Amino acid sequence: MADEVPLPAKENFHLFLLVGQSNMAGRGEVTPDDQRPDPRVLMLDKEGRWVPAVDPMHFDKPAIVGVGLGRTFGLEIAKATPGVTIGLIPCAVGGSPVETWEPGAFDAATKTHPWDDAMARARLALPAGTLKGILWHQGESDSTPERAGLYAQRLHALIDRFRSELAAPSVPFIAGQMGIFPESPWSGEKTIVDRVHQDLPAQVKGTAFVSAAGLTHKGDKVHFDAASYRELGKRYAAAFLAMKP
Repeated sequence: MADEVPLPAKENFHLFLLVGQSNMAGRGEVTPDDQRPDPRVLMLDKEGRWVPAVDPMHFDKPAIVGVGLGRTFGLEIAKATPGVTIGLIPCAVGGSPVETWEPGAFDAATKTHPWDDAMARARLALPAGTLKGILWHQGESDSTPERAGLYAQRLHALIDRFRSELAAPSVPFIAGQMGIFPESPWSGEKTIVDRVHQDLPAQVKGTAFVSAAGLTHKGDKVHFDAASYRELGKRYAAAFLAMKP
């Protein structure tokens, strides 16, 4: 277990919430490089301690969690923002539909409360730093006939709830695109959910969309491979940096 590290001044500690389902948690194969600490990129571990950000960062499904997009995102933002330390708050839950990201909602598969657990971790983290962004990657579990039509309403409500609950009315919210894999053509429902993601910047102020074009899966036609997660992290970072005033 990594040792807790000393923190910079609050204004120099920029925090990012990592939320969504398994493609945010990460399922890529971990290499020694993914476990090399960088003193300027930290994560809030499962026990609520600030430690160096190394993969796997999430703990939603310990047997299968791996490389995700978060660590690369943090490294890119640190590189672009001298003098600042990045704090990542991993909260994603594999398989979670958007309605489990509501107060009191229970995710039976992981026996967790995605929204309540994320809020508890955010409240633990926020006194130490400044919330700068919320990264969201989710949608596969909502690509069903029962859920797809409600997705826009639920996602927009979720963004409002994050901002209001965390007292951050204009915090950037960045949504990534689900995997586009030729071997696994999208259903009509998945296309509806994707459209909600793509339309976010036009519909909700202070949001951005990140494309998954050209990325590849790890062999299961659902989860990206490690190289694609790292590329996705770079794309999220570019989207965030382009939003900054």
